[in-house]
Amino acid sequence: MMRGLSTNPEDGEHPHALSRPQSSIAPDLRSYDYILIALSGGKDSVAALLHLLDQGVDPARIELHHHDVDGRGPPTFDWPITAGYCRAIAEAFDLPLSFSWRDGGLRREMLRDSEPTASVMFETTDGNVATFGGRGGPGTRLRFPQVTADLRLRWCSSVGKIDVMRSMICNSPRFLGKRTLIITGERAEESPARARYLTFEPHRTDTRGGARRPRHVDHWRPIHGLEERQVWDLLRRHGVVPHVAYQLGFGRVSCMHCIFASPDRLATIRWMAPERFEMIAEYERRFGCTVKRDAPIHAVADRGRPYPAALARRDLVQLAMSAFWSPAIRTSTERWRLPAGAFGDAAGPG
Repeated sequence: MMRGLSTNPEDGEHPHALSRPQSSIAPDLRSYDYILIALSGGKDSVAALLHLLDQGVDPARIELHHHDVDGRGPPTFDWPITAGYCRAIAEAFDLPLSFSWRDGGLRREMLRDSEPTASVMFETTDGNVATFGGRGGPGTRLRFPQVTADLRLRWCSSVGKIDVMRSMICNSPRFLGKRTLIITGERAEESPARARYLTFEPHRTDTRGGARRPRHVDHWRPIHGLEERQVWDLLRRHGVVPHVAYQLGFGRVSCMHCIFASPDRLATIRWMAPERFEMIAEYERRFGCTVKRDAPIHAVADRGRPYPAALARRDLVQLAMSAFWSPAIRTSTERWRLPAGAFGDAAGPG
């Protein structure tokens, strides 16, 4: 019998979390009907995919899923190129890619005023788009997600990703009575909080043994124990070109306008996308609440300097701000180059 509580603050407490030593736990990959990889476009989610392929998993059983945090609304928080990069990864490995999103994305949730949180939308296997939710009680945000580990206040992760995946699985009949494995790319090295995540545990949507709507859904973090150098080595061995943000000097992809952004990162964004930067600054003035607790983002950016790699590569800046990935997504091991952002400024949730 599995006992204990999950230590993953993003998943919350789960009654079936595993309590055995994590180094001894690995799922039987052949036992699952579906293997879903949450592909953010960052190096770690790509490395998780490459790890599975190295393990000999049949690609025909792998599905890639990308959460569009801008909800197909006006570009606000995310990198414009990320969806195109994920499509290029899927095409390179001949894997299906599905998109899911909160209608209107993080921007609509940020501007919510006496309205319910918007519905979740996701692409189905028959090519349609399903819509669920959006009928809750009214509420008001009118402020940015807060820089904290509490997901009730740092609501961007839950609204834009965690709850979107949960809704997609809970409202897809194809997962009923099946065994599903969810793969994500968190690593212990990233932060003390992520170091406490379980490597393998039942997913928050798991209802195994339930009397109605039973789903067997597990959650595996296959690269949880890898160091950053090992992640880059996986990309190098497979010849996968990293997301352009890394090539511009960013140490972490996440959202372009991440609330954890450092002064150097903000200075770089202000230089390369001044209109987007000023939009965030205008929302600070409108809300009377800053993204950072100590100063408006212009003042924070004033403390930083743009990344030299971004200043030197206007062609890559143009690619980062476009919707389509045009370069080759794979190259030879000999031609592969470690991006400028490797081992660098990776400000993120701690």
